[in-house]
Amino acid sequence: METDAQNLAATPGTHIQMTYFDALIEAEREEMIRDERVVLIGEDVALYSGAALIEHFGRNRIWTMPISEGSFAGMGIGAAINGLRPIVDLRIASFVYLASDQIVNQASKLRYMTGGQIDVPIVFRCCMYSRGGWAAQHADRPYPFFMNVPGLKIISPTSAADIKGLMKSAIRDDDPVLVFEDTGLWTVEGDVPTDPDHLIPIGKADVKREGKDVTLIAIAGAIRPTMEAVDALAEESISVEVIDPRTLKPLDHEAFKTSVAKTGRLMIVDNAHSICNVGSEISAVMAEEAFDLLKRPIERLSAPDIHVPFSPALEKDFYPTKERIMEAVRRLL
Repeated sequence: METDAQNLAATPGTHIQMTYFDALIEAEREEMIRDERVVLIGEDVALYSGAALIEHFGRNRIWTMPISEGSFAGMGIGAAINGLRPIVDLRIASFVYLASDQIVNQASKLRYMTGGQIDVPIVFRCCMYSRGGWAAQHADRPYPFFMNVPGLKIISPTSAADIKGLMKSAIRDDDPVLVFEDTGLWTVEGDVPTDPDHLIPIGKADVKREGKDVTLIAIAGAIRPTMEAVDALAEESISVEVIDPRTLKPLDHEAFKTSVAKTGRLMIVDNAHSICNVGSEISAVMAEEAFDLLKRPIERLSAPDIHVPFSPALEKDFYPTKERIMEAVRRLL
């Protein structure tokens, strides 16, 4: 009888169909095989994502921690300083606030404060929930909070192949990397390379759909209603180019400018709150560096500046929807 660990193994061939979630776990598995310094630390690891990995690697390399995010984030940073390459699974993204002192004041600053003498090769995984009544303390998108911190890298890709390639790059990176995975993408399937050295460089965006009328940059889980909207707009002969930044810090502004030079119109869709989100940063840089390329003002769609509601009726339209995206694209034409 096959074990869960055996089921995780890549099959022969260059690609395999996998879900986003399975591709992420496969990246962890492959990197733990490749490098014995890679360890997994986190909350409820066996319950949510690590049962098969525990079966494969044992509990010496996979540690389920008490619910004390600041404590085990600090432990992970100490392990990284002393030669390990920890993956710290904070589980629900809102819990990253509790670990933020360790991430901001230690992980992001130690290389700078020691003149490059200390590396902090650590990955923090954070899962974002947008449906199902997770409510205000469990449904935030905290990535803009950390974009303001020097010394951190942030990824949030939207496809199975991209999360595998970027997760592996994050684990191999010598600087701290935050991974914000949208749980709304966990079940999305795609062709994933089986090459254990399949890497995607941190800092490179990807054009998910080519178009000529409007450039639309979709952040994380916003990709799903965006692609639904773009498919519907194509029936109206409106051609939208869709870009997934994949990396939120550093952002690939050159890719954005190349697209806007073609379309002359820019829209950013982001499920984070409207104040100081990813769209704000992209808009500012585009206004500073590519204003002459724009035919119309930049359009942003995001969540309102209120906390995520528990009520399913209010939650339903809290984030940008297919209909709102279509309406906004039409305004740009």
